[in-house]
Parts: sequence; C-alpha cells; structure tokens
Amino acid sequence: MNPVHGWVILDKPLGLGSTQAVGAIKRGLRDAGLMTSGRGSKANRIKVGHGGTLDPLATGVLPIALGEATKLTGRMLDASKTYDFTIEFGTQTDTLDLEGAVIATSDVRPNLADIAAVLPSFTGPIEQAPPAYSAIKVDGQRAYDLARAGQDVAMKARGVTVHSLDIIMPAGAGERLDSVTLTAHVSKGTYIRSLARDIALALNSVGHVTMLRRTKAGPFDLENAISLDNWADAANARALDTLILPFEAGLDDIPALTLSSGDAGAIRQGRVLAGMQAEDGLYCAKDDNGPVALVELSRGNVRVVRGFNFNH
Repeated sequence: MNPVHGWVILDKPLGLGSTQAVGAIKRGLRDAGLMTSGRGSKANRIKVGHGGTLDPLATGVLPIALGEATKLTGRMLDASKTYDFTIEFGTQTDTLDLEGAVIATSDVRPNLADIAAVLPSFTGPIEQAPPAYSAIKVDGQRAYDLARAGQDVAMKARGVTVHSLDIIMPAGAGERLDSVTLTAHVSKGTYIRSLARDIALALNSVGHVTMLRRTKAGPFDLENAISLDNWADAANARALDTLILPFEAGLDDIPALTLSSGDAGAIRQGRVLAGMQAEDGLYCAKDDNGPVALVELSRGNVRVVRGFNFNH
C-alpha cells in the first residue's frame, strides 16, 4: 500500500465530536484498504488528526490531516477562521449555547439598527473572557470540568482579533428581533459563544448561541468539504483518492522555496543553509521529489521549522 499524506475536509454534522469525526475517517481508510490495524511489518497505520476542535453542537469545516500533514495541524490551529452563528436574545445559559441551563433572562429585544450600531465595537482587537465551559486550563484543570463540578470559574479576559463581523439575517430593519444571524472572521483563540454573550449584553439584553457553523478554517472552506456519507460511500467504492486533498493544500498561503538536491539533503539533515537570496519569511522548501520541510529564511539563512518524511 502506498503511504497516504493529505487532507480530508469534513463538513462535520451536528452532534458529532471532533474525536469521533477522526474515528470515522479512520474507519473509511480501513474499509478502503488504505490502512490496516495491528502490529508488525504488514501493518499500515496512518497518522490521523484534526486541525481545530469543533463542539458537537457546531457544524462545518473540520480539516482532518493524514500522514505527514499531521505535522501541519499546529498551523491550522493558529489560522484564522470564519463562522456563521445565530444569537437568540432573552435567555443566557451557563454554557452560552443550547446545551446549558438558563441562568439569566431579559425582556429586551433589539432591532436591526441597534445590532448594527454595536458591531463596530466588537470588530478589530478586542478583549473577551472565554466561556467557563471551555477546554482552557484553570489551576491545572480544564475549565469545563470545574464548571460541571459546580465551581464558580473565573475566566481571565484575553486579547483576540475579530477581522470582520456582519449581519446576514434577518432583513427587517424596524422590528424587535428574537434572534439574529451574523458572520465573523476571527483570529485563533476567539470564542464565538463569548462574542454572542457580549453582543447581547451590549444591547442591554442577554443571549446565547443557537446555531454555529464554521465556513472556513485557514485555506479550507465549505467548497472543499464533504459529508461523512460521501466519505463512507467512497471508501466502500475504494475511491477515497478522489476526496483526499494533497498535502500541499494545507500550505496554500506559504510560498515555495525550490532547492537543489544537495541543499535539500542538507535540510533533511537539519543543517542551516547560508547565502539564500530571497525575502525573509516562512517557506515550503521543495526539491524535484516534492516538499522537504517548512523552513524559516532570515538574513539569507535557511533553518528547518518542521521536516517532512515522505520516504521518496
């Protein structure tokens, strides 16, 4: 069996956790004969990992890396992301979404003009306190474990960036609204549930998220995404190669640095190349056989950030 390196961009369904999604991708690889379980020389085990958790109540773009692409999941976690989300006004839950218990209510309902007026204050660099029900560690423990145990969890505000924030529904300008759907392009570390909470509070109301859909993660968007049914059908037909994006799809925003075979060999050994004539920055170093390493070029010196091993 040939090694598999690349990306599966899943349109994650409602109710499925990210770890469960990875398990479903692995099952497809086994069903297609691309991966076997067990030990020994005949076993073919492919590394599989996701590039950014999506809660079970969220849907949309979940990049899943295969083989050497798992070395790029850290970059995917750091990438900006875009979400569509609906805020329901009038109730706030302890989880800030549909899963939690109601902890506050309000009779105030904003209109479209009210909402449009507060959105600029949530655009650009902002400070936000993450939800208590999150995976952030507090005193060495996950915040959601403390919250589920009934403890009052104080979450420290931190800086994030909201690159854009726009209304996409509804259209009625004068009516008082029970809910609104927005789209947000955000930096890593941004919690949409916190953003929804803070927008509702700025409107003198309370609110929680009733719909959350990731439409883009790094270079991947819904146009790249497939359903689990598509994946299972292709696995049974032994046609997964039609759904797996190439390794380099995760590096679309990184320029290539073409190396001679000698320089590529030096990079594979972790050595520093000197005298390279190119602008400083991050590059995907390549030779005639394909990607060699993610490298950083500074003042003519090329250093390895992450090496790749494709067993050419």
